[in-house]
Amino acid sequence: QVQLVESGGGLVQAGGSLRLSCAASGRTFSYYAMGWFRQAPGKEREFVAAISWSVGNTAYADSVKGRFTINRDNAKNTVYLQMNSLKPEDTAVYYCAAIRWGDFTPVYWGQGTQVTVSS
Repeated sequence: QVQLVESGGGLVQAGGSLRLSCAASGRTFSYYAMGWFRQAPGKEREFVAAISWSVGNTAYADSVKGRFTINRDNAKNTVYLQMNSLKPEDTAVYYCAAIRWGDFTPVYWGQGTQVTVSS
């Protein structure tokens, strides 16, 4: 089992920044890559970003490329999502997930953290 706890969400004005954190624990977490997903009201959950655990390869949705950065601190078992130049359309609940690298299939989910961007 892998346990994931997100933090760092909140309310920010358009153009602002937020950094989300995801603390991972559990015996097998190192077998998984990590990813961020989001779900806006009335929409399906969508992929945002991913990072492989050992090498640090990254992948991003086109909608966030150049604005969001995913990175990780292996010593702290924590993954971060730095979000810059936020837009109102970034408003969503953001979920951390342990994923399979390649197709980014989520295996374990965190509880989610709300991000609201005001115009």
